[in-house]
Amino acid sequence: MFRKVHLYLTALCAGITTAILIVMSMLYLYLSEKELYENQFRSFQNDINTIATSLEQQSVISMEWLSKMEARGGYSFYALDNGVPFLYNRLTNLSESSEIRSLLDACLEVYESEYKIGFLEASGANAYNTCHHVEFPFDPAGKKHEFHISVIELQRGTSSLQLLVLSPLDFLRKQITRQRMRFLLIDIAAILLLSLFSFFFTGKLLQPVIESRKKQTEFVAAASHELRTPLAVILSSVECCRSADAERQTRFLDTIKQEGDILAALVNDMLTLSASDSQRFSCRPAPVELDTLLINTYEAFEPLAFEKKLSLSVSLPDESLPMCTADADRIVQLLSILLHNALSYTPEGGAITLSLSRKKNRFYLTVSDTGVGIPAEDKKKIFDRFYRAEKSRSAKGHFGLGLSIAAEIVKLHHGSINVTDRPGGGSVFTVIL
Repeated sequence: MFRKVHLYLTALCAGITTAILIVMSMLYLYLSEKELYENQFRSFQNDINTIATSLEQQSVISMEWLSKMEARGGYSFYALDNGVPFLYNRLTNLSESSEIRSLLDACLEVYESEYKIGFLEASGANAYNTCHHVEFPFDPAGKKHEFHISVIELQRGTSSLQLLVLSPLDFLRKQITRQRMRFLLIDIAAILLLSLFSFFFTGKLLQPVIESRKKQTEFVAAASHELRTPLAVILSSVECCRSADAERQTRFLDTIKQEGDILAALVNDMLTLSASDSQRFSCRPAPVELDTLLINTYEAFEPLAFEKKLSLSVSLPDESLPMCTADADRIVQLLSILLHNALSYTPEGGAITLSLSRKKNRFYLTVSDTGVGIPAEDKKKIFDRFYRAEKSRSAKGHFGLGLSIAAEIVKLHHGSINVTDRPGGGSVFTVIL
């Protein structure tokens, strides 16, 4: 399932970024190509101004001058004197080709229909002694190349000269094609990199979800296992009660009560962790005296320690401690979990110490015991849900949820909890607030 989600998120992330990249690239290419065309057109207009000025100053137009102007700008000239083609046109074979001839006719047709009328209206009475030129882009239907066209019209008395200038845009088209190819290659490389990045990025994003799902599955499996044992004992005891005498029924009922208490404790622990997961684990911080909480907790557990023949002591600093902002009930619950844990795994005749200290504006609550200790490989896992070290810790009636709840309480107070080995044997749990 997560593999499909991973691939879907990769495709979604890469698709969105690719779409944005393509849109931005196309927008840039459009603006860039538009600017290239405009710059080329302005350059063409400047050249035409120069040609028109030079043409206006000459009384005789030589073929040498026409050839030089063509070569300078890479243009093609087509000249008409009172509607009659120049000899220059025939010498350059410009008007002999039917394809070029039709192109010239199309250019003149556009000029006559769209530009010449406006020129005559603007010229008025001075139309018999003027020089006029107009430039426009031209893309004949069915042709491969585009052109910039200029028509220069020189009127001197009753004589008129028309000079048609064609500027092929082959070089510009090649430049634009190269630019598009570069962008295409860059976009392909970027899309591949974005796809790889999306794959690893979404994988990292999914990792906590996968871990959470894995822990949830392990939690359900462990909870089912823990619930099954007391339920099996209860059900078997109920069946035995049907055919047992009064004395045996009493023993079976005691067993049912004992297993029911175990089941209730397990369910309560699970509900507590569920409330923590759903952010419903309440915490009401207020100024509290931690030393008072430790003394009260010590007094509550002293009879139980005495019953198990264990030595329970409390150690407090000599100086007066300031108030600590915390939830008193949760701190008592935390200390109770740690003390229950110590009482369960400390053999008869052992000692448990509950202590409080303060260093650099931090409070240190410690519960140390002379018990069996915790193996190094288990120290990182003991706060996981349903985790219990093997051998000595697997048969104490614990479900492996107490320390998980303790860790959640510490997390709720923005503190930390850790466990270390006690010199001489045993464990030391330290809570820092």
